[in-house]
Amino acid sequence: MDTPKKEHEWLQRFLGEWQATGESPATGDQPASTWTSTERFRQIGPLWLQSDAESTMPDGTPASMQLTLGYNSQRQKFVGTWLGSMMDFLWVYEGELSSDGNTLTLNTQGPDMSEGQPGPLTPYRDIHVFVDDRHRILRSEMQDASGNWVQFMEVDYYRQ
Repeated sequence: MDTPKKEHEWLQRFLGEWQATGESPATGDQPASTWTSTERFRQIGPLWLQSDAESTMPDGTPASMQLTLGYNSQRQKFVGTWLGSMMDFLWVYEGELSSDGNTLTLNTQGPDMSEGQPGPLTPYRDIHVFVDDRHRILRSEMQDASGNWVQFMEVDYYRQ
C-alpha cells in the first residue's frame, strides 16, 4: 500500500461541502450564462478524493458531475478525472501545484467546443485557486488555434 505524501495531504483542502456560483461569457451563438451548484468532496482512503456536484444547465436540465483527485508519486503529478451527465466524454487530468501552494493547475485534452459542436481534441486546463480555506475559484480555459488560452468558465466556491 502506498503511503500518503504531502501532496495527498494538500488535497484535503477540498474536503467538505461547497456552494458555488459560476458564469460563462457569451461565445458564438451561446449567450452568457450563470448558475449555482453544490459540491461535496469526500476522501477515498488516504490517497484519493471524490466529489459529487449537482447543478442545473442553462436550459433547466438537472446536471450531475463527479471529480476524482489524487497524486501519482511515480509521475510526481496530480491526477484525476471529471465526468458530467451532459456529455459522453471522460476528462483525464494531470497537473501540478504552484510554488506558493495555493493553485492546482490540471491539464487535459477534450473536444474542441469553440464552434458549438464537439470537434477534434484540444488542450484544456482547470485552475483551482484557494483564496483561503473557505473560498476557492475554478477557472476553466481552452487553448485556441493560435495557442492562446481562453477562459470559458469561472466558478466561486464557498465552504459550508
